[in-house]
Amino acid sequence: MDFLRPATLSDALAMKADRPDAVPIAGGTDVMVELNFDHRRPEVLLDLTGVAELTRWDRTEGAVRLGATVPYSRVITELGGSLPALAMASRTVGSPQIRNRGTVAGNLGAASPAGDTHPVLLVTGAEVEAASVRGTRRIPAGEFYLGVKRNALEPDELISAVHVPVAEGPQQFAKIGTRNAMVIAVCSFALALDPGGTVRAAVGSAGPTPRRARAAEDFLAEVPVHGPPRDEVCRHFGELVATAADPIDDVRGSASYRRHALTVLARRALTWAWQEYRGKGEPTCA
Repeated sequence: MDFLRPATLSDALAMKADRPDAVPIAGGTDVMVELNFDHRRPEVLLDLTGVAELTRWDRTEGAVRLGATVPYSRVITELGGSLPALAMASRTVGSPQIRNRGTVAGNLGAASPAGDTHPVLLVTGAEVEAASVRGTRRIPAGEFYLGVKRNALEPDELISAVHVPVAEGPQQFAKIGTRNAMVIAVCSFALALDPGGTVRAAVGSAGPTPRRARAAEDFLAEVPVHGPPRDEVCRHFGELVATAADPIDDVRGSASYRRHALTVLARRALTWAWQEYRGKGEPTCA
């Protein structure tokens, strides 16, 4: 196995162009597990930890440009006010040690259906910045996931950053697992409410890719926001969220349990977000 360690982004892109089969590694929280269990044996590893350009984030045009190697711990401590749902999801990722190493870009690159940040990136309208020696392009999160552990990157491309719009209204993220963190999600849910009345909802770990709950969004967009949400509104919203899922039975849970859990997560998240929207409560998370 060859090990490449570029010092700059341009070096990294040149190496990736020369060796398209090179597997990027930064936090290593996914790649090293696969190596240790002999599930994957790449010919080349491309270590991005020495690339300073990838370690920074900045705000521009109402969004945060999150460098590819900014870890979850920094999202939590530095961006919780601007990107609340992403910070919520980051808090549920692994242990403190994992959160100090793992990254949102790594979650994207792995493209596991159970990735905790995926539903958040869908509801926030995030874009993935893909770079190569040919140039840079931005891929909407909704177009990035192609299947189980498959993404829209070309062989010579690296994720250089993720562009996440700054929250303009309440956001929520919740997941089901045997614990709140350090577990792979049985299912997960994200919600964003904007002042203009736009509603976005998405499910994770309940299909081959994360996906928007369009029917639930359309239903909620027609519901007045005066006063607390009625029980029947929350219940029907949860039922519609579950219809967006296409789950399977596996060792972590059955398809029927995943659908039931999504109805509960959606109902709770809607109640919390609605209370915050109406100014009746502090931001709350699962």
